[in-house]
Amino acid sequence: MSKLVLNGLVRKFGEVTAVDDINLELAEGEFVSLLGPSGCGKTTTLRMIAGFINPTQGSIEMDGRVLSSPGGVVPPERRQMSMIFQSYAIWPNMTVAENVGFGLKLRKLSGDEVRRRTGEILEIVQMGHLAARYPAELSGGQQQRVALARAIVVKPAVLLLDEPLSNLDANLREEMRFEIRRLHDEFRITTVYVTHDQAEAMVTSDRIAVMNQGRIEQVDDPFTLYTKPRTRFVAGFIGRTNFLLAKRDGDAVRFEGFAIPAHLFEDGLAGTGGNLQFSVRPQSLHLHRAAPAAGRGRHAIEGRVVERAFLGEFWDYLVTPKDSRLRLRISAPPLAVYKVDEPVWVEFEPSQMAVID
Repeated sequence: MSKLVLNGLVRKFGEVTAVDDINLELAEGEFVSLLGPSGCGKTTTLRMIAGFINPTQGSIEMDGRVLSSPGGVVPPERRQMSMIFQSYAIWPNMTVAENVGFGLKLRKLSGDEVRRRTGEILEIVQMGHLAARYPAELSGGQQQRVALARAIVVKPAVLLLDEPLSNLDANLREEMRFEIRRLHDEFRITTVYVTHDQAEAMVTSDRIAVMNQGRIEQVDDPFTLYTKPRTRFVAGFIGRTNFLLAKRDGDAVRFEGFAIPAHLFEDGLAGTGGNLQFSVRPQSLHLHRAAPAAGRGRHAIEGRVVERAFLGEFWDYLVTPKDSRLRLRISAPPLAVYKVDEPVWVEFEPSQMAVID
């Protein structure tokens, strides 16, 4: 049995449909992110799971029990869920230890048990030495660890996080992504994580549900989502990509100015129609100064560098194929230095080219 199930979830605000027929199942201990741009319905979905908003249609079930439906809603305090907000919402007049132990006190645990569990979780989040401090004396990252500890210490059935890292600087965000994943691996709490940052979702999640205009466009593990996007929106939202239009012409797939043998693609593009659209990631294209050897399931064409930018970890090149108006964005290692206007060979890996709707 699934731990958490969203069945045909719809939420309308007047004439506006914020969430439109969401269906999603989470297994016990699974970490699933709702990823998408502002206004796509991900936070509304999370608030319905938490019980703060009633669904217009559909239902939410946990362990086979209906929590939300148009006919009735179990209140948030009876859902066995913990939620971490964007603002952390830790009490400024309480110490770190008092903040973390507050939920345990509400559950009428003994003082010794509260102190024991509070101490244990503070050590796990590396905040034991700051137990007596107040929130105003903590950095943003430390406050976030307090919020995590407070949410986890009560052993919730489901953990909900609403863009918890958006107030942190870039370096702290990167550190806390791995911290959230580490804590999940240790406690295995079923988790729903809302974010607009694809890097956060990729690092933390078992699966990612990409949302757009109130709907889920694709749900998959991070690797599949990146390498095999099903729609143009998913391909463009998860990382950078090149969109290439093509047409199947017998044994060849013809792009503007060049063609690639169809048998080099996965399954030879069996079952596809005449017109095709591909998502081609910049790092799946390779630059050479001379024509590379044929074979290896790859295909090379001539081109010319028209723009370049050095980004430290890689070069970002813009290359125009010969006899084509296309511009291909290509990522290359730092030592692969090519000049603007330099002739090059562009090597494709058709197995890494995803056909999208």
